[in-house]
Amino acid sequence: MTISRRDVLLGATATAALVPLAARAQTSEVVIGVIYPFSGGSAQQGVDAQKAYETALEVINKDTDLDLPLAKGEGLPGLGGAKVRLVFADHQADPQKGRAEAERLITQEKVCAIIGTYQSAVAVTVSQICERYQIPFVSADNSSPSLHRRGLKYYFRAAPHDEMYSAAMFDFFDTMKKKGNKIETLSLFHEDTIFGTDSGNAQAKIAGERGYKIVSDIKYRANSPSLSAEVQQLKTANADVLMPSSYTTDGILLVKTMAELGYKPNAIVAQDAGFSEKALYDAVGDKLEGVISRGTFSLDLAQKRPMVGKVNDMFKAKSGKDLNDLTSRQFMGLIVLADAISRAKSTDGEKIRDALAATDIPGEQTIMPWKRIKFDDMGQNNDANPVLLQYVGGKFVTIFPPQAAIAEATWPMK
Repeated sequence: MTISRRDVLLGATATAALVPLAARAQTSEVVIGVIYPFSGGSAQQGVDAQKAYETALEVINKDTDLDLPLAKGEGLPGLGGAKVRLVFADHQADPQKGRAEAERLITQEKVCAIIGTYQSAVAVTVSQICERYQIPFVSADNSSPSLHRRGLKYYFRAAPHDEMYSAAMFDFFDTMKKKGNKIETLSLFHEDTIFGTDSGNAQAKIAGERGYKIVSDIKYRANSPSLSAEVQQLKTANADVLMPSSYTTDGILLVKTMAELGYKPNAIVAQDAGFSEKALYDAVGDKLEGVISRGTFSLDLAQKRPMVGKVNDMFKAKSGKDLNDLTSRQFMGLIVLADAISRAKSTDGEKIRDALAATDIPGEQTIMPWKRIKFDDMGQNNDANPVLLQYVGGKFVTIFPPQAAIAEATWPMK
């Protein structure tokens, strides 16, 4: 039997028709959407996030000696060494702009997943769009507890949420009380978006369970031009601990107003956000010696895990800054997402989603002081152990929990 060239071509065409498109066209490039504020009052957070993602991209696309997923070799091994490309979008700290940008990234830029977003309020709308299109969304640095409790199938968060962070704060208070320190009354101070509201609710709940008295619980309008009335209330209440949940601009205004009105709290234990940002300490750091902030990262870990210092050097070469609580979470978020795409061996949203759900990365293969990265049925990693950091001599040192601490806490603040 003689087989003509035409028959061969027809047979090849018929066979190709049976092979899924994703498998036929060997992916040479994987496109991921990154949504952050690159304009407006939070633009610096977007700029810093971009440097964090570019650092992770270097680990993923190049061959390094780091003990991280995808660090050895170039690109994604599960997709034949395909390189990752990031498409950045500006949500301007506006949830509806975030919704529109997420849809544009999916329908026009053809991204296979999205990561973001700094503001939890924006994460709400972006994750809803991702769910509609069955595109995974990695919530790299959003901390509102309600985000993972909405029944979304395509939502994942490797970092802790504010209930976990707040529990660590109260564990610290309990420990300090046992050492003879007076900590009985608290003032909660939080902005009125989902971040501040969820944080305040979590802290109020745990305070009631642990026997601490809340003497003032102040919700203020985000980006308010004045906080004088609110700070006067804080001064009058004079709690043992002030617990702010504020982004950078509000945090700077809070500290300046406290100085103007002569309010000097015994201690400040902050819910990260603005209180982890270099911009805040550049502006009012002279008034914050001894402030404590919760976090998920500290450069102290480099003493036990040299890889942390190497990654920090990579990031610093791009940004001029050390990694902080936000940029470290962003870095790890992209590593986790890219690792899942590689294991999925596909850019199909459902397959990536299933690979994310199967993630199990030991803490030693991260730059974080976490036990591991493993998601529950709601997409939350419950093994991300928070730490408390204290601002001393112009830098943060880890003071809690004991197994991660390199210094004793200074109490009260200076």
